Amino acid sequence: MFINRQIVAGAALVLLVALVAGCKSKFEKLRASNNIAQKYQEAVKYYNNKKYSKALILFDDLMNKYRGQAEAEDLYYYTAYTNYYLRDYTSARFHFKQFTDTYPNSTRAEECRYMGAYCYFLESPKTGLDQEYTYRAIEALQLFINLYPNSERAQEASDLIQQLRDKLEAKAFHNAKLYLDMGLSDDYRAAVIAFDNVLREFPDTKYAEEMEFLSIKAQYLYANQSSTRRQEERFGEVLDMYNNFISAYPESKFRKDADQLKRDAEIGIERAKKYTTQLAAASETKNEAADTPQN
Repeated sequence: MFINRQIVAGAALVLLVALVAGCKSKFEKLRASNNIAQKYQEAVKYYNNKKYSKALILFDDLMNKYRGQAEAEDLYYYTAYTNYYLRDYTSARFHFKQFTDTYPNSTRAEECRYMGAYCYFLESPKTGLDQEYTYRAIEALQLFINLYPNSERAQEASDLIQQLRDKLEAKAFHNAKLYLDMGLSDDYRAAVIAFDNVLREFPDTKYAEEMEFLSIKAQYLYANQSSTRRQEERFGEVLDMYNNFISAYPESKFRKDADQLKRDAEIGIERAKKYTTQLAAASETKNEAADTPQN
């Protein structure tokens, strides 16, 4: 009985290996075939059945065979989407662009132009990484909108651009905050400049209120670490920034902290004025002493 079971199990294993080998052999025979029409049909079947890896191998094999022929347009199209479904967005983008460059008047040119831009969008990295592909995605999506302003995809492209701009805003905001967190005088000044640059580049940013408050804080810390003779002017800038902030955000959640910075800046100004007065008096006394004749 035990021996029979072993025989059955062994036979089943041999059959399974044979089936696997047969399937592999069928695909390899298809690749080696000179019947390009059959190979093309089978490639499309693999594609439709979502067997994209095998479909791509066959599409690549067929690319040179159909170059310049009517079937080439479909082949470019399938190849682009096959790479896309395999999540090879760099290759997909290349083939979508190749399609639009080769067949600019095709009814699928608009679609492929959009998909090429969308691949850039998918390649846009997380906020903490270099944003080169984010800028490229914005450029490609904007080009699509310019070329096809009446397309039903134009609004989708616009929405994607906004998502990318939100990412750039977040990165710029966090980069500016890094200067503030470093805690050195020059870094505080750099933070003020960085916040201002972000607000200029993204005037409608959702971080505007917080950045304007942090600019006041950074300017205060910068003034506080400055030499006494420069503090009056720099604390004065804190008051100017405070007034602009309160005018723009009278009910700000940062109001209490902003008010405290204002009071501290006013104290700093008085301290600086007192120092300047004392310095001037000491200088005058020194000059008088120098002018007094010696007996």
